[in-house]
Amino acid sequence: MKTGEQAFLFPCAGEALLGVACVPEMAASTGIVVAVGGPQYRVGSHRQFLLLSRSLARAGFPVLRFDFRGMGDSSGAMRDFEAVEDDIGAAIDAFVARYPGIERIVLWGLCDAASASLLYWEARRDPRVYGMCLLNPWVRSEASLARTHVRHYYGQRLLQSEFWTKLLSGKADIFGAAAGLFANLRLTRKGARAESRSFQGRMASALGAFAGPVLLVLSGNDYTAKEFLQYAGDDPAWEGLLARPQIATLSLPEADHTFSSANWRDRVAQGTVDWLNRSGLEPGAVPSSAGFSGNAIR
Repeated sequence: MKTGEQAFLFPCAGEALLGVACVPEMAASTGIVVAVGGPQYRVGSHRQFLLLSRSLARAGFPVLRFDFRGMGDSSGAMRDFEAVEDDIGAAIDAFVARYPGIERIVLWGLCDAASASLLYWEARRDPRVYGMCLLNPWVRSEASLARTHVRHYYGQRLLQSEFWTKLLSGKADIFGAAAGLFANLRLTRKGARAESRSFQGRMASALGAFAGPVLLVLSGNDYTAKEFLQYAGDDPAWEGLLARPQIATLSLPEADHTFSSANWRDRVAQGTVDWLNRSGLEPGAVPSSAGFSGNAIR
């Protein structure tokens, strides 16, 4: 399918944000808004967001990727993922205004952008948001990181021949390792009492109340994903949420946090398209009202 890209500015709280829309010639009534996680701009690590947008557009879905305030080519002061509700809302406003055939929005985010997507819906209850695609969501706290290290790092070390070689040769700092383990255990106990209405609690509230389809994409070779699963399994606010029928999971056992290989990026893109189609969001036949500028925009 023929696609094209357009860059444009749109307002957000007195600042100008830069967005790039990648749209097919016959656009679907479901639009994808890609929120960017971490201190990076709209292209993404390994050009993932750019390539994803083009893949989804070829499948018939219009896509907007954009820079938050203070990042990339957007003006203003940089802010963290807990303070980008206005940015996401402004992006959705601009997207549907520019492409009036869009009736439903799917938020797509990696890492703390997945968290920001849930926090946006928890705060706004935006009825235009029909679905979410959440990749390796960020739930980091001192306590959650400690739990993840206790359960994954220390157990793996005991299975490594390198560890036992160092231990038997006297090169392993056994007292330092034990101190680290006990410190992590203290943080685990301390943190279990302190996170009811933290951002993690708000994420759980959003996921529990959201009635639309959700795709959860998890990398097997990623501590952020392990930490998320650990948190969701331990915290009472998350109990049963990942088993809800509208939540689908795509697991890539060998993938790293940013899906750094072409194979992993392609599987994420195809998995997103498959999930959109299974969720009843197949591309329609709404002609795009905007012209095309080719595929050279970054």
